[in-house]
Order: sequence, then C-alpha cells, then structure tokens
Amino acid sequence: MNLDLLLSSRWRHYEFQPSFLLGFHGCDEAVGEAILRGKESHLQPSANSYDWLGEGIYFWEGNPQRALDFAKERAGGGKNSRGRIKTPFILGAIINPKRCLDLADSSAIAQVKLAHEDLASVFETAGEKLPSNSKNFRMRELDCLVFNALHALREKKGLSSYDTVRGLFWEGEPIYEGAGIQENNHIQICVRDTSCILGYFRPVEMP
Repeated sequence: MNLDLLLSSRWRHYEFQPSFLLGFHGCDEAVGEAILRGKESHLQPSANSYDWLGEGIYFWEGNPQRALDFAKERAGGGKNSRGRIKTPFILGAIINPKRCLDLADSSAIAQVKLAHEDLASVFETAGEKLPSNSKNFRMRELDCLVFNALHALREKKGLSSYDTVRGLFWEGEPIYEGAGIQENNHIQICVRDTSCILGYFRPVEMP
C-alpha cells in the first residue's frame, strides 16, 4: 500500500478517540502554579530535536508518579524545554485526544513507517544522512524528525492534522528475571492542538 492510499485509509474515522483521559506533566512549581492560577493559559509546546513523539505538549497518561519522577530528575541537574526545574511539581490535565495518531494501532504504525521511507528518500537525494536515536533511546532525534515529517506530509496533501500522538514505550530493566515487563514502561500523550486540553488540575494525594 502506498503512502497516499494509507493516509486516506477507509478506517480513518476510527482515529477519533471516544473518551477523555488524564495526563500528568512534570514541571517546575512556578510553571504549574501559573497555569492553575490563570496567569498562563497553557503549557508551552516542546520543540526539541529529540522529543520522542515530535513537537507538542507532553503528558504521562494516568501516571502522576512518573511525572513527578521526571521533574525530580530534571531538578537533579537535567533541563527541559522551559529551563531548569527548581521545585518538582505535577500538573494534571483533562485531555480529549480527538484525532489521535495512536501507536497501538497498526494503521498508525504503518503511516510512521512509510513517512520514514519518504524522509529517507529525501535525505538520500540530498546526499545527507538521517539523524539517529541515541543507543539508550532517551534522545530520539530520528523519531522526532519522522513524526514531524508525517504531520507535514498530511498537511501538504490536504488531510486533517492529528491533534494528539499517543505512544507506548518499553523502558528500563525487567522487573524480575525473565519478566516481559520493564520497570519504566509508560504511555505518553503529545498534544499538538491545545484545544484538546479541557482543563488543568492539581493532583490530590491520598492519605
């Protein structure tokens, strides 16, 4: 199946997700409080060259602890797109995925694969080498470029843009010997259209 046929798949009406989900974003307390107090309308999209799912606002789906761990990691010396985190903070969001490029769907995976083939052809014609992901996959310059290229390709062909991208990631060491589950497995939601974010909230810790 060529890219034109795939992008206009007869199953494309199932790209719309039928329900809302809860996402959690790890950030600096000042950033989170500015959102909650109405001083800022939305988080700023991340546009790093190594973002796993391309440009957008990132959330951990249903995983506040992982969002907090991320913020603590950055506070320990790392950086994110908004700068160094001084005080780790979790910001919750109610998200309507709308038209979603869901990487649990075979059609979505096929689109990404063909977008890579198209991009590789462009680079080869230009005599340039595609970037690569880091060996531990923490920095994904290749994946980021492919996702952004897929969105641009759809727009070029006059097709509807994806509002969100949903990715499932296997990460970390096995949780026990012989396990098929890794300690840092997670789902990330990359929101490309801020109208998908219906509201933000302060997560409540149970006693």
